[in-house]
Amino acid sequence: MTTTPHDRPAPALLPVLPMAGRTAGGRSPVTCHLRCGDACAQPVPNTSANPYFRDVADAALSRRSVLAGALVAGAAVVVGSAVGAAPPAAAHDGRGRLPFRPIAPVPATTDALTVPAGYRWSPVVRWGDPLFATTDAFDPATLTPEVAERLVGYNCDYVDVLEDARGRDALLVVNHEYTNEAIMFPPATTPAELERQRRVGMASHGMSVVALRRDRAGRPWTYRVGARENRRVTASTPCTFDGPAAGSPLLRTVDDPAGTTPLGTLNNCAGGTTPWGTVLSGEENVHQYLRTAGTSAADRRYGFADKETTRGWEHVDPRFDARTPGYENEPHRFGWVVEVDPRDPAAPPVKHTALGRFKHEGANVLVGPTGHVAAYMGDDERFDYLYKFVSRERYRRGDRHRDHNKRLLAAGTLYVARFDGDSPVEEITGTGALPSDGAFDGTGEWVPLVVDGVSQVAGFATDEVLVHTRLAADAVGATRMDRPEDVEPNPVTGRVYVACTNNTDRGAAGREGATEPNPRTANRHGHVIELTESGEDVTATTFGWSILLLCGDPATTSGTYFAGFPPAKVSPISCPDNLAFDSAGDLWISTDGQPGTVGYCDGLFKVPLTGRERGRVQQFLAVPRGAETCGPVVRDRDGMVLVAVQHPGEDGRWGAQQSYFPDYVAPGALGGGRWGGPRPSVVQVWRA
Repeated sequence: MTTTPHDRPAPALLPVLPMAGRTAGGRSPVTCHLRCGDACAQPVPNTSANPYFRDVADAALSRRSVLAGALVAGAAVVVGSAVGAAPPAAAHDGRGRLPFRPIAPVPATTDALTVPAGYRWSPVVRWGDPLFATTDAFDPATLTPEVAERLVGYNCDYVDVLEDARGRDALLVVNHEYTNEAIMFPPATTPAELERQRRVGMASHGMSVVALRRDRAGRPWTYRVGARENRRVTASTPCTFDGPAAGSPLLRTVDDPAGTTPLGTLNNCAGGTTPWGTVLSGEENVHQYLRTAGTSAADRRYGFADKETTRGWEHVDPRFDARTPGYENEPHRFGWVVEVDPRDPAAPPVKHTALGRFKHEGANVLVGPTGHVAAYMGDDERFDYLYKFVSRERYRRGDRHRDHNKRLLAAGTLYVARFDGDSPVEEITGTGALPSDGAFDGTGEWVPLVVDGVSQVAGFATDEVLVHTRLAADAVGATRMDRPEDVEPNPVTGRVYVACTNNTDRGAAGREGATEPNPRTANRHGHVIELTESGEDVTATTFGWSILLLCGDPATTSGTYFAGFPPAKVSPISCPDNLAFDSAGDLWISTDGQPGTVGYCDGLFKVPLTGRERGRVQQFLAVPRGAETCGPVVRDRDGMVLVAVQHPGEDGRWGAQQSYFPDYVAPGALGGGRWGGPRPSVVQVWRA
């Protein structure tokens, strides 16, 4: 065979890292490269000319007087000052059923999973665990793509456990966001070996569905090899498009001239579980997997470029090179919310075009009082937007209506959020200092992009809105946010919580400065927003909001805020990412980035939302060196917490690993199902 430059093996699969020397503190440039394609080293994709927040503040204040009139008239518009007020004491006691003494922050170099006194932990599944037969042996040095498709995938993210009525059998669903070939495999020495490793990487993306069993409620789970429900979804699994853009010319390729059957799902980040028992998975940083001409406005807005991709898949599969005739639209086939039915291994994953295409962190569904369902979504990019989809049809209770409910996300209305603050702009100083009214708060509106399959954006056809959603949202003047990631409705109160992870570009030259919903410039630590739909109705087109947390370490960071709770009495927290709730309605936050901002391992934190402890951040666990905490599942009635431990030992190399989680055997050792190297895993923590 002819060896071209991209076929020649190198000492490692990682090139020079664009984020090397540009990350804060101990943040890994490897994570930046492999997970999000060095997004922060690239120009900010949102260069739209829609008005900056401060430019519309005066108009917003005028508009608020109209809303005030509506309140007098009896309309249920919830203004910001009402959002922060605690609901009646009868709502819940705020304590939950997982008593613990908060752990101390754990130094970022610690290669251990740290849990509170009185709790134990163990893995549920690890990268490389066999799903279908115990004969599928895990050996990273010789792993083939055929075997990899039969093993638990890499870098776990979203997690949920769907239990049966007895609480003894369950289905675990977990995303596999990305791969790190430099610590997964020894350096390739031949072109054939390099191709094999690339194909193993493709097989290690996607999702896993895994059957679990335990003796009784409250005890740890064991996974079942060979169970009928076990399933892998990879970068090559046939999927289905539904919704208004299915079959659009924008989705057609030479392999799929109908534009209805995309192959594979990529960079699956967070997600959500629907009331009808399916799981939604967000395709996030898909730009790093496909090479394009990079010349169109859409390419630039989504971060696609004419350059070698992070993993070089375009050299083993032509569809990952959109410059190839017939594959120009392949990038449009990624960046969606994907629905998987864990109970039906034969059902193809469904990509919902009605929910729009962008860097989906995930999607979380809430059933409203009318029976309509809303899916809340964040676009995880600096200065990008918050979205909501509301179904046209209504949810029907009962398993016999499951097929109907599985179609709810195919038709409805897609909105993007516009936030208004209620403080004078001169009081939003960029430091995090509270304005004179004592809160960062205000009102907002949901601006329609598509209503029942009809575009509401001038100059955009419906399929253009849904495939190029960022451009359509630019056109209607949506509010730029600080990386809105997980967006979770509280199942107890119905309020919606938005994790804005960080945005160090806010206030930089040529960039938007501080705004009331994003009140800190050079926002390293992130914040959490609390949002209340008007009338507590998911179909509402207005909402109230307030900032619940301005994160950071109060001992070293000015401008922190914890819903009024004394900063000296909270656990330090930075870079909120995924959100979850316990049965009492208290918030749990997992973090991604603390090693680089506060010098501690990432962790999981509990935050009461009512009463005197509202805003008291309490650290429950810390993940090992180099890892982030993902996909928290809090089953306090069961005395159980599950998390995904993603990218442990990220900065290591084959032969020089930096983590040995979770097996902790001798470096390189292989035997008895254990390996002496880092294995991303789903772990369970329970009361001893």
